[in-house]
Amino acid sequence: MQKDPSYNVLGTALEPCSLAPMTGFFRNGCCDTSLADRGNHTVCAVMTAEFLAFSKYVGNDLSTPRPEFGFTGLTPGDRWCLCAERFLQAHDEGCAPEVNLAATHRRALEVVPLHVLEAYARNPSDG
Repeated sequence: MQKDPSYNVLGTALEPCSLAPMTGFFRNGCCDTSLADRGNHTVCAVMTAEFLAFSKYVGNDLSTPRPEFGFTGLTPGDRWCLCAERFLQAHDEGCAPEVNLAATHRRALEVVPLHVLEAYARNPSDG
C-alpha cells in the first residue's frame, strides 16, 4: 500500500526541504507532519543570522551543535522545518526568514495565513 502524498501550501505535492542538514519532524528531509507533531514543524525556512539569534533569544537554540542528538547546529543559508508558531512569532517581531513554499506543508496554514508566507517566499532560482 502506497502512502498518500503530503501537500504544500500551493496545493501540489510537498517537496523536500533539506537533506543536509537532515530536517523535518520525521528527519526525512521534508516538512511532513502528523498528529504526533505537536510543534507543527511545517514551514521550510532558510536560516538567517538574525532569525537564529532571535530563536536562541526566545529559548530555541538552533545554532549550537548538540552532538548527543546528532545535531550539528544550523548556520545562515541552511534550510530547516520550523514550527509554524515560531515562524509567525518571528514575523510579528520583524525577523522571519525566507520560506520555500513548495516545501512548506499545508498544515502550516492552520497557524500562518498564506499571504504572510507568500511575503517571505524565496525565489526557487535562488537555491
